[in-house]
Amino acid sequence: MSNESLIARRQRAMGPAYSHFYKEPLYLTRGEGVWLFDNKDRKYLDCYNNVPSVGHCHPYVVDAITKQIGTLNTHTRYLHHAIIEYAEMLAATLPGDLSVCTLVCTGTEANDLAYRIARTVTGNEGAICTVGAYHGNSTLVSELSPEFERLRPQPDFVVDVAAPDAYRGPFDDADADYVQKYADLVDDSIAELAEKGHKPAMMIIDSIYDAAGVHTPPPEYQQKVYEKVRAAGGLVVCDEVQSGLTRMGDNYWGFMDSGVVPDIVTMGKPMGAGHPLAVVVTTPEIAAGFATESDYFNTFGGNPVSATAGKAVLEVVARENLLANVKRSGDYLIAGFKKLADKHALIGDIRGKGLFLAVELVRSRDTREPASSEAAAVIEHMRENGVLLALIGQDRNTLKLRPPLVFTTEHADIALAALDDALSTVAHA
Repeated sequence: MSNESLIARRQRAMGPAYSHFYKEPLYLTRGEGVWLFDNKDRKYLDCYNNVPSVGHCHPYVVDAITKQIGTLNTHTRYLHHAIIEYAEMLAATLPGDLSVCTLVCTGTEANDLAYRIARTVTGNEGAICTVGAYHGNSTLVSELSPEFERLRPQPDFVVDVAAPDAYRGPFDDADADYVQKYADLVDDSIAELAEKGHKPAMMIIDSIYDAAGVHTPPPEYQQKVYEKVRAAGGLVVCDEVQSGLTRMGDNYWGFMDSGVVPDIVTMGKPMGAGHPLAVVVTTPEIAAGFATESDYFNTFGGNPVSATAGKAVLEVVARENLLANVKRSGDYLIAGFKKLADKHALIGDIRGKGLFLAVELVRSRDTREPASSEAAAVIEHMRENGVLLALIGQDRNTLKLRPPLVFTTEHADIALAALDDALSTVAHA
């Protein structure tokens, strides 16, 4: 079956709202570890997909899911040991009193539920999110996800605040007070909510600001923001859908890098290594407060198959010591990017940590003019040479690397060589 016929059929059957990567969409047919294979059995190094967290089609996870789906799949209104065991295993990876798990299917559902919990427990309605964030795609959560310029009027209970972008933001790290200045913007957001008649129920925070261009916040920034939100009567919701599960290389969860403990943590994408699984984790006190208003039920969230998938993922992460692998591979990649920056003037900035990295391309390091068309050409060139990346940022000039956690230094060498070749080709085009 040709790509052209599939594209035409997809357009008719699914409509124009669905986008795809690359000028010529990839027709993928199978995956294994960090590799993806197309319909002609050509393989591609996957430097982008975090959903297959422990690798595409990990045999241990596949076997666990297969056995469970061949035995029983119901929901949380019946007892099942796997669901409870998974919640206990997950809670054991978290600090403080974070120990009560509500299982859902997607990160969108998790963040939607987090707002419901925060609104119930605080009695407030307001929500603060960061500019350039993406937290999901329900009606509510899309309002908390101003990844691009808003096209509709912003709800009066939602306000945006600039993320701590030291490269393109209003304050940079040449200013000794830049962390405090970014944190003080949250005070302005709280005041803006007050002008609209609202107090904050929550602020939703990334541990690494992804859609805005992969910005790793200084620990003191997160600490100051947590204090401000709580002093105003709100809860802190940490979105770990992308930054969690050892992704950043030093801890299981990204917020732990900043020495903070959120009130609510949301998890999604990689938790089931491709099986739909997401979780909201909070404290016993907050969970009890939410339960005074309503119970919670999700037809598919927390079914035995999903829970079994989650258990298998956590077991693989521990057994294969993926936290150490992420640290080793991430440090190796960053060192490699720095060497490429010495060679290629297109590289303006290198950001991130662990296996959550970004390389921003610019036409001039002095003016920082975004090299958007060049970045698009780099992505296409690398795809043609068997390496898959993605573009992010408001100007779509930033290369994003977020591979499966089993990505090694040997795989990094392949990616770095391909990027080197792509940058050379594009610069001389």
